[in-house]
Amino acid sequence: SEIIRDNPGILDCVKEGLGRVVGMGVPHSKRLLPLMVLTFPTALHGVLHYVISSIVQKLVLFVLKRDNSHNLPTESSASVQSMLDAYFPELIASFAASLCADVMLYPLETVLHRLHIQGTRTIIDNTDLGYEVLPINTQYEGMRDCINTIKREEGMPGFYKGFGAVIVQYTLHVAVLQLTKIIYSTLLQN
Repeated sequence: SEIIRDNPGILDCVKEGLGRVVGMGVPHSKRLLPLMVLTFPTALHGVLHYVISSIVQKLVLFVLKRDNSHNLPTESSASVQSMLDAYFPELIASFAASLCADVMLYPLETVLHRLHIQGTRTIIDNTDLGYEVLPINTQYEGMRDCINTIKREEGMPGFYKGFGAVIVQYTLHVAVLQLTKIIYSTLLQN
């Protein structure tokens, strides 16, 4: 892009990343947040994602196994269905858990992404016009300031910018799960 005037070297990102981790060197931007400011929100997101997905997965698996125990198959189809019934509920539970955690934590993930890229040489496509790129110019002081600024300037929909990509991701995930079930059922029938 012609917007970027300097000529970064191939390993500059590695050098700047290591400098940021160890706290040495002069950052190219005063807006670059210290790594310690980013540690808490990143760890919080990871722990919350794990807790939510674990709870939802266990809950969905419990419900699916309880429902499957009431619908016992006949003897002729028992061997075919038993393999499918053994593995498919776990796939569904894992899918549901991941979906719930991603949807519930999307606002936090938006805040995290904005904090992580602040002060870096990042440009994004202008999807409104489609023919230009825009630099990222934010001045967040930390997680609380980022949340308040998004709420004040963009409203609650600001936390869900880019959510369409999550919808596309999980739509494709559902398609793969259904295709897997069809293929697995066909293979077991033969």
